[in-house]
Amino acid sequence: MDISRWALRLEYDGTGFVGWQKQQDGVSIQSLIEAAASRLVGNRPVSSITAGRTDAGVHASGMVIHIDFPGDAKINGRQIRDGMGYYLKPHRVVVLEAAPVSLDWSARFSAIWRSYQFKILNRQARPALQETHVWHVKRVLDVDLMQEGANYLLGSHDFTSFRAIACQARSAVRTLDVLTIHREGELVIVNTKARSFLHHQVRNMVGSLVMVGSRQWPPEKMREVLEARNRCAAGPTSPPDGLCLTGVGYPEDPFA
Repeated sequence: MDISRWALRLEYDGTGFVGWQKQQDGVSIQSLIEAAASRLVGNRPVSSITAGRTDAGVHASGMVIHIDFPGDAKINGRQIRDGMGYYLKPHRVVVLEAAPVSLDWSARFSAIWRSYQFKILNRQARPALQETHVWHVKRVLDVDLMQEGANYLLGSHDFTSFRAIACQARSAVRTLDVLTIHREGELVIVNTKARSFLHHQVRNMVGSLVMVGSRQWPPEKMREVLEARNRCAAGPTSPPDGLCLTGVGYPEDPFA
């Protein structure tokens, strides 16, 4: 069948969803996106591919996907953005922009980096306004110690200690290009960037870095955890609430 491929950049609040991927039980971001896209073209089926699958409760401010519409569909980028935005109501899922791409372009396989941000609310009182968008940590965190520990993780390593037991990646070797920690008032913000990540890698790294920041571990413990290549050696998995996929990069930006 003749198709036309479009790249879409999405923003969504992952609270209450089962994650990106369609599942038998619960509402997924993918199911909402494909249903909205289908309504644009007379309820004909459409398929989508994402740059990265987010877990239940994880958010996105710059997720990129591609959708294959029927080739005879007379639509443009504005109609896709606004039309899908209309059909996605009242869910907190939004199409920010849409651009035509070639059929050999893939949101997943053409990507050369992904970036994430993790937010920790570091105070005694529990969150009210940010409840589903932060990890609440009461113990005072030293961001300088966290950064010192994070530096051991930069570069190319076997990240077995920081991958989920259920991770399906064939290799645990990844190259971490960015891992920075800074404080903005009561918020401790972790930014990271790599070509790709293992399942739960960011959340597991953050869980271990909080052990360092709360002075339960010395910073050099991160090197020991990495070299152990054993998930049991690392800290806890941080909750999904604080995690947000912030961007996906390509050799040529399709939205430029």
